[in-house]
Amino acid sequence: MTDDKSWPIDSKPTANVTWQKTTLDRQRRAKLLGQRPVVIWFTGLSGSGKSTIANELDILLHAEGRHTAILDGDNVRMGLNRDLGFTDADRVENMRRVAEVARLMLDAGLIVIVSFISPFRLERESARNLIDAEDFVEVFIDTPLQVCIDRDPKGLYGKAYRGEVKNFTGIDSAYEVPLAPEVHLKTVGASPAGNASEIMYYLKRCRWAERA
Repeated sequence: MTDDKSWPIDSKPTANVTWQKTTLDRQRRAKLLGQRPVVIWFTGLSGSGKSTIANELDILLHAEGRHTAILDGDNVRMGLNRDLGFTDADRVENMRRVAEVARLMLDAGLIVIVSFISPFRLERESARNLIDAEDFVEVFIDTPLQVCIDRDPKGLYGKAYRGEVKNFTGIDSAYEVPLAPEVHLKTVGASPAGNASEIMYYLKRCRWAERA
């Protein structure tokens, strides 16, 4: 891993910062854990089912003895990214920070499940490039907007329509559908457990779930 991968915003370190190399690398840490690390990046509208499916996938991986971590959008905004709002610029910074944390977790040998709306294609591609395409699996949680509105589990769509929440994805802020995700899940008519099993099938078919 190097420190020279750029993001489409001014996020480069200062001139007085140098990357500190360590003796133990990702491969040795992964071997200790007995797994092949990967970042599984969920994207989809609010209310699409990302967090629920991510949790189901986490349970499946745990049952097979894998070491995982979940980075959930709301949870991260309660701590690391609590200073960010929902403007386009803040969403970009939100994703940049999460991608950097996911990369650190990947280097620790973990299977990292990232569950974020992550609405912009350019930023998702930047995350893929930062982490490395060979270690990145994009999962599109494809739920129609109207279904998400009808669910409205957090009451956010209602607030957005009343003007109480600004820059809400799908209402007054864009969501750019992935063009070529590794996994494309249709949630209507499917259960979260079934969707998670589809991801698990992909991971096994592509040898992600193998022992290191």
